[in-house]
Amino acid sequence: MTKPSLLGATPCVVWRWTSCTPNGPAQARAALRCALDQLGYDGAVISDVVLAVSEFIANAAEHGVGPYEMRLRRTAAEVICEVEDHDPHIPEIPAFPAVAPYAPVEGDRGGGLETLCALLSERGRGLHIVHELTKGAWGFRSKKETKTAWLALPANVPPPRTATVMRPDDGGREEPREYGDRSYDVDR
Repeated sequence: MTKPSLLGATPCVVWRWTSCTPNGPAQARAALRCALDQLGYDGAVISDVVLAVSEFIANAAEHGVGPYEMRLRRTAAEVICEVEDHDPHIPEIPAFPAVAPYAPVEGDRGGGLETLCALLSERGRGLHIVHELTKGAWGFRSKKETKTAWLALPANVPPPRTATVMRPDDGGREEPREYGDRSYDVDR
């Protein structure tokens, strides 16, 4: 079985949690990292996706109602990660400037304490970060009782990485093996 076929068109639940689940968001991020690794994505892509989905997870935990669910599903062109909560209200989507969101704006220089506080605010940056990391391939959809935040990443992953493994029982014969190979049978 090839890695891309591990995930079908039907959504695959990666993690479910409630507000009572100990470290639920952290466990969801770890489960996503493992799932993307098993699908063959490299570390940089995994880190970007986990960071973007972390924003969806944090927003669901802060503004939504549980239980929460994170899913992956594959289409012909992409893998879609979804985070669902039980609050159907779509958040206000900020305007996304044509330039990087944190570049200095000439008109805002010298604006005093209020401008400085707004710039340093820890709130309101999350969806800008998601937008940058996903190159705009994200959004929300709402049903009667739920809301789903989603992002998409290209399904065309590079071929599996291989490593050379020395097998001492065969006189040191080298054998290429996928990094993701979890076979521990040394008596083959």
